[in-house]
Amino acid sequence: MATRRDFIKVSAIGVGGLALAGSSYGLLKKVIPAVKGNEKAQKVIPTRTPTYCEICFWKCAAWVHTNDEGKITKIIGHDSDPHCNGRLCPRGTGGVGMYYDDERLKTPLIRTEERGLQVFREATWDEAFEYIAGKMKKIAVEHGPECVALFTHGSGGAYFGHMLKAYGSDNIGAPSFAQCRGPREVAFQSTFGDLVMSPERTDIRDTRCLVLIGSHIGENMHNGQVQEMSDAIDKGATIITVDPRFSTAASKSKYWLPIKPATDIALLLAWIHEIIYNEWYDKKYVEKHTYGFDQLKEHVKDMTPQWAYGITGIDPNVIYETAREMANASPAVIVHPGRHVTWYGDDTQRLRAIAILNALLGSWGRRGGFYFPEKVDVPKFNHPPYPKPKRNWRDAFPGMYNLAEEVIASGICDATIPVPERECAFKGWIVYGTNLIFTLPDQQKTIKAIQNLDLMVAVDTMPMEITGWADVILPECTYLERYDEIRVSPHREPYIALRMPATEPLYNTKPAWWMAKELGKKLGLADFFPFETIEEQLDWQLKQMGTSLDEMKKLGVKKYERAADDLYLDENEPFEFNTNTGKIELFSTAILAEGFDPMPKYTHHEEPPEGFYRLNYGRAPMHTFSRTANNPNLTDLMDENTLWVNPKVAKLWDLKNDQYVKLKNQDGFVSHTSIKVRVTERIRWDSVYMVHGFGHRQPQMKRSYFRGASDADLITRVHVDPIMGGTGMRGNFVTFVTENLEA
Repeated sequence: MATRRDFIKVSAIGVGGLALAGSSYGLLKKVIPAVKGNEKAQKVIPTRTPTYCEICFWKCAAWVHTNDEGKITKIIGHDSDPHCNGRLCPRGTGGVGMYYDDERLKTPLIRTEERGLQVFREATWDEAFEYIAGKMKKIAVEHGPECVALFTHGSGGAYFGHMLKAYGSDNIGAPSFAQCRGPREVAFQSTFGDLVMSPERTDIRDTRCLVLIGSHIGENMHNGQVQEMSDAIDKGATIITVDPRFSTAASKSKYWLPIKPATDIALLLAWIHEIIYNEWYDKKYVEKHTYGFDQLKEHVKDMTPQWAYGITGIDPNVIYETAREMANASPAVIVHPGRHVTWYGDDTQRLRAIAILNALLGSWGRRGGFYFPEKVDVPKFNHPPYPKPKRNWRDAFPGMYNLAEEVIASGICDATIPVPERECAFKGWIVYGTNLIFTLPDQQKTIKAIQNLDLMVAVDTMPMEITGWADVILPECTYLERYDEIRVSPHREPYIALRMPATEPLYNTKPAWWMAKELGKKLGLADFFPFETIEEQLDWQLKQMGTSLDEMKKLGVKKYERAADDLYLDENEPFEFNTNTGKIELFSTAILAEGFDPMPKYTHHEEPPEGFYRLNYGRAPMHTFSRTANNPNLTDLMDENTLWVNPKVAKLWDLKNDQYVKLKNQDGFVSHTSIKVRVTERIRWDSVYMVHGFGHRQPQMKRSYFRGASDADLITRVHVDPIMGGTGMRGNFVTFVTENLEA
């Protein structure tokens, strides 16, 4: 069994310090201590300021160190933060490169030619806000304020969300729902009456068995989970990884199940069959807390390991053995719900099967399974009531996606393209911190939607693909240069963390809170922004929470006591789940009420055409989506992606290691850029694999320009989850193009 010493490390020093030490910035200046007789000596008192990372959603708390010239030298994890325990991942320590990237957006820009030509002029902030406010007022008069939507992925989006609600629209969508985690939240909500949440409520540090189904812990670099998985491995936990690729997690596992893609539900149902019919389930827990056990037992009666073998390619004995491993560890077992779970269009049902399996094993609310998190409530400041919108995004999809509790970002995109049967289309987008060209599936549809807008505003730190389509670009300063909202996250214990600027913003960049406030003034919404500065607002909120801004500047992170000793279920007390029956619903009444199967079923998905291979994509520990591909520190670690190809396939196509190819999908779309082949046994013969986030075509980002290929170029077939509207993106197939690569 591998140990944590073999696992991906997260370090208190990390890539930030290492990359800067050899960089051209010259920040790590040697300082001579002042001593008697040396008048030229210099005495320096190092400074540090608290922050929380913005490189990924985990938002680890950290300390930012600056030198005597006020230049940032390094970022290290905060020892008191449960997200990182004092150790940042490569992304976090490399965040300093985001600040020093000389290709950052530097000043507001206004388009001077038609969209797509990327011809802009520099503007003052006042000009930019006047332009945006004029367009928004016109849209409000002609179509209604509800026809402006916000796409957001990042801390500062909350300020634009507040401004938009004050304007009269609540169409605020995060692509992380419909393009990532939505199916698991709907599935677990309909099963347990509660969400998985972010960070996930998985008690990995105490688990005895961790099952990963397409969840690449160690590559997606969710810091706390990586550390807890390392600890669990050291303590002898069994790791079971289901993946068509031999991932980093698979290399640390007792069992690797190289499943045929798109057949995961069959494996899950076979596991459920074995757990029930071998009576390995937690009988007391199931009897006390669940609803629909008899219906489930009948439902999976014929779904044996032998049945699943013909579908998944997994040996029946392995299915039996892995089910027994889970049962032996029960209730300290986690069948991990994953994060990017929008695969094949039946994703809510696949996540329902995962939730059911956890319920049978008694892991929900149990040590080593899923704990009950708690978080601090941050006081809301007084402002006028928001105007009530007359309509929202749901009006474009009558009777659909009722179980989706968040706005579907791809739904807003769809509802921006006018169709005769739709009364109103969206007329304005504000896009904060998300590169929609790489994020939303079907790029051509996204561009078509943009071309139908009266206004598109992009708020970003970098000249991403999406900024090239904007009418106005607002350059945000990086997280190292600004205040943001108090970080509150659900965890075992409630914590708060402060982000404050470590230095003045470079160039003519501004924080989101200031942009939203100033734009709000132009829209006549000044009453919704009662505080003159963000410091005033934060200090007022923190004082209601028993602390202050001055104290948090010193602490960085503050811990609060749980309101009750309820981290896990009390077996001696009754417990009512927030479902229609008050029980864990193995048979989902909520899903049945929407007209869908109350228990998951396996459905066959399309196979690759002759000469094509399923396109799989994932993450790398040093990069976050497409956001970091130009970061000078992180690019040093990985500057392009590669295409994993099985040796049998490589031989068939005469492909060699490091050979560049382009990819063509089933609809005839060819990748804009080339990608280097990696011939490896670590991928099934019917699939290829690449890391997401490369293949940028923005010449303003020189380090990432035309480096590697983009999977987003090739995702033109989207299978929409009928239950919650998620976009299944793994139903695309590719073949190899080896000629005319420069075209």
